[in-house]
Amino acid sequence: MLTLRLGTDRGKHQMPAAPVTIPVTTRSGAYDAVVGLGVLDDLGKHLQSLPGRAPGRVMIVADQGIPQAMIDRARASIAEAGFQVGLIVLTPTEADKSPTTLNAIWSALLAFGATRDDMLVALGGGIVGDIAGFAAATYLRGIRVVQCPSTLLAMVDASVGGKTGINLALGADLLKNMAGCFHQPSLVLADVGLLKSLADRQFRSGLAECLKHGLLAGDFDDPALWTWTITSLGPLLSLDPDALTQLVARNVAVKARVVGVDERETAENHGRALLNLGHTFGHAIETLPNVRPEGAAPGASLLHGEAVGLGLLAAARCAGLAGLADRALPDAIAEALQACSLPIHAVGLPDSGLVLARMHHDKKARSGRIRLILPTDRARCVIRDDLAESVIVEAIDSLRA
Repeated sequence: MLTLRLGTDRGKHQMPAAPVTIPVTTRSGAYDAVVGLGVLDDLGKHLQSLPGRAPGRVMIVADQGIPQAMIDRARASIAEAGFQVGLIVLTPTEADKSPTTLNAIWSALLAFGATRDDMLVALGGGIVGDIAGFAAATYLRGIRVVQCPSTLLAMVDASVGGKTGINLALGADLLKNMAGCFHQPSLVLADVGLLKSLADRQFRSGLAECLKHGLLAGDFDDPALWTWTITSLGPLLSLDPDALTQLVARNVAVKARVVGVDERETAENHGRALLNLGHTFGHAIETLPNVRPEGAAPGASLLHGEAVGLGLLAAARCAGLAGLADRALPDAIAEALQACSLPIHAVGLPDSGLVLARMHHDKKARSGRIRLILPTDRARCVIRDDLAESVIVEAIDSLRA
């Protein structure tokens, strides 16, 4: 395995750094996350080298939003390795992350003749990774899945750790990830070259998850991650391959350490629950109708990372109001979000009581109490379920444009 190292100034004509391999070890299995430029071209070779019986069939579940050339590269690599290849293309929206889509994948696997020895490849963003992982976990009571994330958000977060799921509707409300299970992938292959296909707003949305990891990385062997991320925004935003490889690899390494000690989020006060920093607020607001980032055109909606960024800010304000963090911390987080061109306010937020009610639906709520992850400085967080609702409401109100 290559040692993770801080980036150096490299001439623009030099070859990019070699891929980095991060081992992910959990109680239910171990696998590698391979990060680098062009690694998707070796997908077939990686499938050949996976432990267990070799698959005869490989089904790709692809994101409709990615360029056809990416899908063709993956299909060619798999076919050249001697496997029969199938393809399902999904619409990557929260509304389509549904039981109906899950059933469509199961039906396609049946029609393809997929057996327990066969494999599913998720090629796309977090929505595709989540639903493809859930389909793999439940088809024939479990087949292998390989995650090939195409977005920054999926590379640094959704593809690693084995969380899979779909959304459920409750009346007119869409509730995030309310059905799912843990199903670790057999491999994660993160080709940073795919990030060039993203719209700028989508890329910047993924930076919110990187900021989240920076705020908790102090207890997971990378206390400098927040500072490095902020000071490296220049090369990151210019999509420098070496900077992107280091960003993804360091974030994956942090998440690997977290899930390695608490795979199924059972630790009470330390562990995988920390990864939900920003998400209790973010999940509550991102599916609300008519909510958009400040400055966005009417009809626009919040991206997941934008909602998480707002959630980071709200969580920091809760921590400040509760005396758990310096009052300067929310300002520092707001400045970081703005440096990433992420919103610090939202337009169209409904009454805070409605947002609060959605937060009570969160899977992490305990005995009717909202469980929040709160940053205490730029590298560490705590878990609290004893905040007064008035504090939470004040934090929500602070997000209004």
